[in-house]
Amino acid sequence: MRPAPTGKPSTQRTDRDAPAGGPARTTPLMTLGQVPWSEIKDSTGSAAAIPLLLNSVAWGDEETARTALAELRSRVCQYGFVVEQATAATVPFLWELAQLPHVTCRPQIIQLLRSIADARQWESTAAVYPKLLNRRENHVVWERAARRAVRDRRAVLPRLLAEDDVEVARATTELARTLGE
Repeated sequence: MRPAPTGKPSTQRTDRDAPAGGPARTTPLMTLGQVPWSEIKDSTGSAAAIPLLLNSVAWGDEETARTALAELRSRVCQYGFVVEQATAATVPFLWELAQLPHVTCRPQIIQLLRSIADARQWESTAAVYPKLLNRRENHVVWERAARRAVRDRRAVLPRLLAEDDVEVARATTELARTLGE
């Protein structure tokens, strides 16, 4: 909101919202706090540790980032299963990290997105055991939401496919195949 004109020159910056030459820059993972992590579950119980893990992937050295990503994988898509409701909430942040050149494990992030996009274990199980759909914690719904979250951000694929990093481009090609792109 801008103050009403007073006839005096303004001392407020006007370039804060959109710098010249492009959209406003944002800090990676800025919206992590908008997700109620402590109220949703991952494979260990509360998903409250996911923001720390995502930040470790974003800002850690290679070993720290890989360790954090392995922990994150076990919490959201263990053995190719979408394990809990936190998976869908985590996906947009994985897409964000996959695009950041300074992140050291981008191919592995893209592979995790592919695993999530390809997950159909709960859905396949429910086809054989429909009573699974009547449980209070509905894994099929979480699995579908996680796959949808991956598909919703697929517009990023062309940018990742154009990367000079061969491993990123290869992992992205595999993800694009999984998504039918």
